[in-house]
Amino acid sequence: MKKLLIALGIFLSYVTIVGFFFTSKMMFIKRKTDEEILETETAGGHYNHEEFTKLEKIPVSVPSSFGYDIKGSLIAPYQNKQFIILCHGVTVSRYNSIKYMNLFLKRGWNVLIYDHRRHGESGGKTTSFGHYEKFDLQSVVHWLKKEYGEDLTLGIHGESMGAVTTLLYAGMIEDGADFYIADCPFEDFGRQLAYRLKVEFRLPGALVMPIANVFLKLRDKYLIKDVSPIQVVDRIQHPVLFIHSENDDYIPSESSRLLYEKKLGAKKIFIAEKGSHAMSYAENREEYQRILDEFLSEIQEENKLHSETR
Repeated sequence: MKKLLIALGIFLSYVTIVGFFFTSKMMFIKRKTDEEILETETAGGHYNHEEFTKLEKIPVSVPSSFGYDIKGSLIAPYQNKQFIILCHGVTVSRYNSIKYMNLFLKRGWNVLIYDHRRHGESGGKTTSFGHYEKFDLQSVVHWLKKEYGEDLTLGIHGESMGAVTTLLYAGMIEDGADFYIADCPFEDFGRQLAYRLKVEFRLPGALVMPIANVFLKLRDKYLIKDVSPIQVVDRIQHPVLFIHSENDDYIPSESSRLLYEKKLGAKKIFIAEKGSHAMSYAENREEYQRILDEFLSEIQEENKLHSETR
């Protein structure tokens, strides 16, 4: 009996330690400071402080349905109704989106950059890798359409977690944009976590995932399976451009290939030859811009065709 109690105690200790350790790493993942982000972006030639300071930036504060404010900036120098919403990745903030902001500003698009929950200046206690973030994105979309009209032309660009958020929003909540660009998303949170467990901890997912799943549900009220773009990507009606670096060392490029294969209707994929995770643009600037221009041109042609047939 004593041995049984000892074994039970060891088992319960293991479950508790594993459950709290791994869910805490997920929910409270360490974030970079704005200073660290800007230093990296400046070194990469993506951020020019003087140029950014000169831009007229409209402060944005959107109430989240979860009780906090989503903070961002709207850069809208054009009188047209073309808008892009940029969704950054995990651990960073809207400042990481400046390089993409510059791409779209040069192409005549107004741009809204914002901080995901628990990042930058936005509220929120936990990071959910797209689960709660997709609802915040919905709130941002609704705010923008309320301010500038339902008839605006809207695109959403997301990187890493921001790409997952973008796809989940489009596939689970509402297909509310005219097109989407998903740069290096994972296709399924469970498979991504299992992959990272193997790489970082040399642990098989079977020893951790069931326990983490229970604790995640108890602590943050959702399950790992709820964060799965591959389960909803075929619901997205509007065009999607998938982007990934072939040698991505954090989220395998196979994720974007699988998502591309399952997406129905208009779609495009660009697998960059160079670059690690979230570095497709940084390491392949000319090619990235060429693919972006092709995608935007195809959308404009499609919209023109629809207008002529109405």
